[in-house]
Amino acid sequence: MTTAAWEHFEHRADIGVRGIGRDMAEAFAQAALAMTAVITDPARVRPEHSVRLACSEADPELLFVDWLNQVIFEMATRGMLFSRFDIHIGGNGELQAVIRGEAVDRARHTPVVEIKGATFTELSVQQQPDGHWVAQCVVDV
Repeated sequence: MTTAAWEHFEHRADIGVRGIGRDMAEAFAQAALAMTAVITDPARVRPEHSVRLACSEADPELLFVDWLNQVIFEMATRGMLFSRFDIHIGGNGELQAVIRGEAVDRARHTPVVEIKGATFTELSVQQQPDGHWVAQCVVDV
């Protein structure tokens, strides 16, 4: 298995995002990258501008949904897409992140859909037997 990855999974009306990483923070970052990939090819998004985010939840699954919804909020209010996610998660469920991206360029990014929010459907944040972390949920598009 690779050390870090993202992928989509089937869901009836919306789309599932899954992040896989060596630790929870890397899995969260990969899931956010999967969200970008729902909209456009992440390789087309230049990490030119940075935004700082913070959230705190003792429950890892609630923290994950909160994290994704903050990224979605920043995409919507700033008119940006993000391709780089540097995350630190403290022992008390305190997440600090710097996300990097650029303003949406419709000609270059050719956005396919708009993500409205992360949901509790298929929500899971778990460490696997091999030590990797998997974080996933369905996002409303």
